[in-house]
Amino acid sequence: MGYITLPRRLFLWCMALIYMVAFVSLYLQIPGLYGNDGLLPARWQLRYSGKALWEQLLSSPTLLWLAPRLGLDTQTAMELLCLLGAALSLAASLLESLRDSLVFLFLWIIYLSMYQVGQVFLYFQWDSLLLETGFLCVLIAPVTSLGGWRAGREHDPVTFWLARWLLFRLMFASGVVKLTSRCPTWWGLTALTYHYETQCIPTPLAWFAHQLPVWWHKLSVVATFVIEIAAPFLFLSPLRRLRLGAFYMQVLLQVLIILSGNYNFFNLLTLTMCLSLLDDQHIYFWLRKKYTPTPNRGSSLWWWAGFVVEIAVWALIGFGTVTLFDLQINWDKGTVSSRTAFTFHQFNQFLKTVTFPSVWLGVLSLTWELVSAMFRCACVEGFFKRFLGTVQWTVFGAAAVSMFAISLVPFTYIEYDSNGSVWPGVRQGYDAVSRYQLVNSYGLFRRMTGVGGRPEVVIEGSMDKVTWTEIEFMYKPGNLSAPPSVITPHQPRLDWQMWFAALGTHTHSPWFTSLMYRLLQGKTDVIELIQSDVSQYPFHQQPPMYLRAHRYKYWFTKTLADGSYPQRWWRRVYIEEFYPTVHLGDTFLESMLSQHGLKDKSIPRRVSEAAVPQAVRWVRSQVRGVSAPLLLWSLLFCSITLCLLRGQQLEITLKTKPTAAKAEPKPTATPHHTEAKEANSNDKDGLGQRPEERKEVDAEEDERSGEDNESEREDNDVRD
Repeated sequence: MGYITLPRRLFLWCMALIYMVAFVSLYLQIPGLYGNDGLLPARWQLRYSGKALWEQLLSSPTLLWLAPRLGLDTQTAMELLCLLGAALSLAASLLESLRDSLVFLFLWIIYLSMYQVGQVFLYFQWDSLLLETGFLCVLIAPVTSLGGWRAGREHDPVTFWLARWLLFRLMFASGVVKLTSRCPTWWGLTALTYHYETQCIPTPLAWFAHQLPVWWHKLSVVATFVIEIAAPFLFLSPLRRLRLGAFYMQVLLQVLIILSGNYNFFNLLTLTMCLSLLDDQHIYFWLRKKYTPTPNRGSSLWWWAGFVVEIAVWALIGFGTVTLFDLQINWDKGTVSSRTAFTFHQFNQFLKTVTFPSVWLGVLSLTWELVSAMFRCACVEGFFKRFLGTVQWTVFGAAAVSMFAISLVPFTYIEYDSNGSVWPGVRQGYDAVSRYQLVNSYGLFRRMTGVGGRPEVVIEGSMDKVTWTEIEFMYKPGNLSAPPSVITPHQPRLDWQMWFAALGTHTHSPWFTSLMYRLLQGKTDVIELIQSDVSQYPFHQQPPMYLRAHRYKYWFTKTLADGSYPQRWWRRVYIEEFYPTVHLGDTFLESMLSQHGLKDKSIPRRVSEAAVPQAVRWVRSQVRGVSAPLLLWSLLFCSITLCLLRGQQLEITLKTKPTAAKAEPKPTATPHHTEAKEANSNDKDGLGQRPEERKEVDAEEDERSGEDNESEREDNDVRD
């Protein structure tokens, strides 16, 4: 694999932005979800039993145990941690010197602290994925904050490979579970005829996608299986063009999902992991800049051999797709017919055949990266630098091997026999760290829900038990005439749980009883989860006396016979009562609160008047009522714009800089080498070197050749 300096930097920059989005989105919902008057107060998860702090941290690793020692209640501590995480990740997105291993460690600890008390509202696969990817950032990012010292770069491809392995596990498992679940819509290739209208929060484009013909939906399902099951094996290929092809296949899938559905930061996080498939040469291609590769010592025979293998791989994927899904073109009608031409037993045998070979493929790929990194360490000139590089290679190589080993336990969950064959020592290691969410199992859209219509819970309130008014949520479907929302990358966690609640009874979602109780009490924090502008809430002046909930089934409307668009986006049919009519003091309501342990008898901590709690409350007062998607879009736009302007300013500075220094004769100088020195002398991106240190590095680089081209290229790429 080529140099990965630019993809690694871009990966860390994207991760900083995603962390910022995750923290800000969660921060805005903390009072309604986890506050003292919220749906599931977080302080219930932190029962102080007199144990030592260390024992508490071991049982539940969260910084919130420190809140009482700092004079903070749990809600204030959560808000403070989210604000610190958002501010630090925003700063890291703007300053490369803060995209540091220790900074990412702190961000990971903060999000893990939230996860530990988040209960059902934080138990989504993308939250686990963010924690796992965030921990990988600790290994991938350099250490620039310790006295200006930069970690050696010989081991970077090894740690960056872990992101590629995680992407493989995510995509392959997501494709496999669709078939192992025996869901008839996935096996019948009809899943997308339901998906667009039954997903949690569709976008307006989902309505138009839903109108596409059935044959196109079935062909799209075939493409999904190819991208999620076949293409991931190309992630581990040593051939560059195969990885690039797999990269663009994943990008296509993720972009289409973003356009048709609101899945918060999940697809952005997946796209970020896809950067591990790229190299510097391809980033230069995007930037339309000249790339100076390392001289190729291989023969043309190897190039042609690789080219033949690539053609064979793509031909095999194409032939397998046509055969396994019986693709046939109807030229008269202009359609493509498709069907699943294999059985569940055959697929299960295939899964047993490929699961462990895929593990060994990962072993070979990781071994190649380790050996290549070891060779680079051995070629470093100077005993001390060679020794330091070897130590770093040993430490980070051992960390990479350990992460790979424990990831085999959740990865092999997709096949029972393979999971039972995992070495017991690896399983013990996984059990020891499972509470920290270092590695997880994945499998999105296992079964297609809402085949007979999209179930939706509609809450109604009344003052007299005669006239009922529907309580409309900001984002989830409710009003038949309201267009679907576009809220990515924000995740309204209550709206998402309302979607899950509609799939079962209210007893399967205990928090729903708490929601009814808080709305009867008129708690503003909970109301703001439904309508950030409280004036839009129908009972903002006085809480309703009575509440009830009904279950409906929703469908997208269809285009009219003349091809025109209908006036409404949705149509619905009443199904049944979801929650009976209740009021404060109602016997049924009280019994449900007691049954689910939602009646808290403990007294909340007294509001502190110290400086820190007051500052946290002031920040809350400034964002109250602000639209969450608008705030996130504004932060993203500003941070990206500032980064672009900063890069443009550096580019102009480099172009207008006097070129006298370039004219100095140097025996080993090349145009690319000279630009590298220029970029290094104008290092305003905070690589952590003092001027005298830069001179020493420059002098050493002038004496180097061959292996030091990577370091020179990294310095040259600062301006990009």
